[in-house]
Amino acid sequence: MNNLKREKTLIALCCIVYFTSYITRHNYAAALAEIVLDMNITKSQGSFAMTGMFITYGLGQLISGFLGDKCKPHKIIFGGLLATALCNMGITFLHSPISMTVLWCINGVAQAMLWPPLVRIMAENLSQNYYRKACVYVAIASSIGSISVYLFVPMCIILSGWRLSFFIPAIISITVSLIWLFTEPHYTITKQQATKNPEDYQKKVTQQSLWSIILLSGSIPIIFAIICQGMLRDGITTWMPTFISEHFALQTSVSILTTVFLPLFSIFSISAASWLQKKCNNDITASILLFTTAFLAGLILFFFNSTSITISAFCMMLITGCMHGINMLLISRLPIHFHNYGRISTISGLLNTFTYVGSAISSYGFAVFSEQLGWGFTIGLWTIIALIGAITCIISLPRWNRFIK
Repeated sequence: MNNLKREKTLIALCCIVYFTSYITRHNYAAALAEIVLDMNITKSQGSFAMTGMFITYGLGQLISGFLGDKCKPHKIIFGGLLATALCNMGITFLHSPISMTVLWCINGVAQAMLWPPLVRIMAENLSQNYYRKACVYVAIASSIGSISVYLFVPMCIILSGWRLSFFIPAIISITVSLIWLFTEPHYTITKQQATKNPEDYQKKVTQQSLWSIILLSGSIPIIFAIICQGMLRDGITTWMPTFISEHFALQTSVSILTTVFLPLFSIFSISAASWLQKKCNNDITASILLFTTAFLAGLILFFFNSTSITISAFCMMLITGCMHGINMLLISRLPIHFHNYGRISTISGLLNTFTYVGSAISSYGFAVFSEQLGWGFTIGLWTIIALIGAITCIISLPRWNRFIK
């Protein structure tokens, strides 16, 4: 098999895996408004499972990132896909917010087993050009996964109820896990082929401490920017159906369906972010511009959120779209700069951990703020968070520029 065909097939497999990750992770968020109504619980009670999943997913990223540099990433991904399928299947039998929260927390650990090993596989088996393309394609696959979720969840609610929206992804995940297990090894090169000296990679891993690498690269302000990105991306995605349902008196199935435009717009935003990065030739500079755009959209949303569902939906699409672009730049592309330190998977897991620190804060925090202080205050908070993200990226820029040179 020629190398070009091998790389393209591997990218396709990685896209399928990450698509599956999204439909088995974001279906709870998509069905949340209906779950709250059906189980007669508060928004904050319903968000416990989301918050718990974000916490366990974030902490699991640290473990998965470390293991991804030490163990065979192929098998870690298979285990994650199979475990998340079982968690989704289990949700269909539960009727208590507490038991659902526990199981969804386990799903967070299963989901954490996917991304860091996937980054290492792509980095070691793809040329630099195809790695950059793979980051875009995988990000688009995740958006397509979100689109699928926000299309089939309302259909499941109408046809049979929200529990069906967990059963279908479980079946898909089992199928994909088997495809991955038996297909992926044919399209990856061995570790011995990937490096001239098989001991080189492990030597790099132990040569310099993780903390010293973080300080050298100026990644601490970047971590705060990533937290802001996670808060806005997943916080708005989670609560947009509830906001529209409460603000404009729409049925939950209709309000969930309107959320499908978020990932649709994010596909455009990811492509725009990739184009912007090429123009700036810098991931951090491109992220600054995207955070600034989100800040301006937040201002418009703050002043006009009560006047039009179209303006509100567009501004939320623009903010989350910018966050998806930033996620692609800071989570997908940034770790490749740490290849010479043997820390691709570890850095990927670390950065993604802080994405979900932000997600955990927002999924519960925005629920409380909207209940206690109203949507106006919550939208104002989104605007401030976007501004903080831009400022932290600006702070990190000088040291990062020295690091990549």
